[in-house]
Amino acid sequence: MTLFGVVDAAYAYGSGTVSNKSQLKNSGYNSSRIGFRGVEDLGGGLKASFHLEAGVNNDDGSGAGTNQNNQDAGTFDPLKGTNAKVESRSQGLTFNRRSTVSLEGSFGEVRLGRDYTPQFWTETAYDPFGTNGVGSNIAAAKGGNTGVRASNSIGYLSPSFSGLKVWAQAYMGENASTDAAKAGDGNAIRVTYDAGPLSLAVATSSTKVALNTKNKTSNIGGSYDLGVAKLFAQTNLTKVDGVADNIKGGLFGATAPLGAGTIRASLSSTAKGDAKSNQFALGYVYGLSKRTDLYATFATVKNKGGAAVGLNGAVTGANEKSSGYDFGVKHSF
Repeated sequence: MTLFGVVDAAYAYGSGTVSNKSQLKNSGYNSSRIGFRGVEDLGGGLKASFHLEAGVNNDDGSGAGTNQNNQDAGTFDPLKGTNAKVESRSQGLTFNRRSTVSLEGSFGEVRLGRDYTPQFWTETAYDPFGTNGVGSNIAAAKGGNTGVRASNSIGYLSPSFSGLKVWAQAYMGENASTDAAKAGDGNAIRVTYDAGPLSLAVATSSTKVALNTKNKTSNIGGSYDLGVAKLFAQTNLTKVDGVADNIKGGLFGATAPLGAGTIRASLSSTAKGDAKSNQFALGYVYGLSKRTDLYATFATVKNKGGAAVGLNGAVTGANEKSSGYDFGVKHSF
């Protein structure tokens, strides 16, 4: 068995035309966590494994929240395509990040439990900021209640066929047979191709969020490592039944070695109808050792068409700008 984790803390500031905010946050570079994993060789090429990983809010000592059956507390909002989110800051430690048991062999891997969703993995894999901190991709059109992870999931991850892999997943809302809505039920699939410096992925998911209402999210992403720099690109699209305007997004970004660290940059955008937000982010990660990094990130966003995206907790008016920065340290073990 292996014990592992990350502790990441940052001073974060957000500026907006209505209000500003200063805070000490966690997970500005990598998500803070503590976990346990292990593998047993069953012979004949078959292995059993487990992975238990808990999110940690190390800025206040609480555990990160989870959702039991892919349904968030609150009323479904068709304009946003999701239910109201709940910030659980006072509960004990939960294995909200991942809680799975697997069987692996030449056929691939069958994985059961709470896990990442395939379409989210494209969003984070092709973001220079890894969907963490103020520079995170605002274009990521997350798939409804299961934007990042799904509880009660059954997944299959194929072996590589000349660089081609498939990840299929189905997840359950665990509703009664008399429940017509079947909220929390869904499925997703991701196909990837990796060959040397080139990496490509396409993914799609469909989640039932209310009666006769599905949230469908699709994305395409890719990266290419030039050696002197690594380039990233992705596009996202979310459609919600009964909602006229789709949510569209895109990102272009890059990372490059600089001295003892890495510089990161991205341009991302998100749009819903006339409302559109464009963000520029720039950051630097300085490696103190193999396990400890210092980082700084700056981001600014421009809103138009009635959009009012604020950064790092700041509140800004419609069609106004917002900016923010993070200064932090990350230690892994």
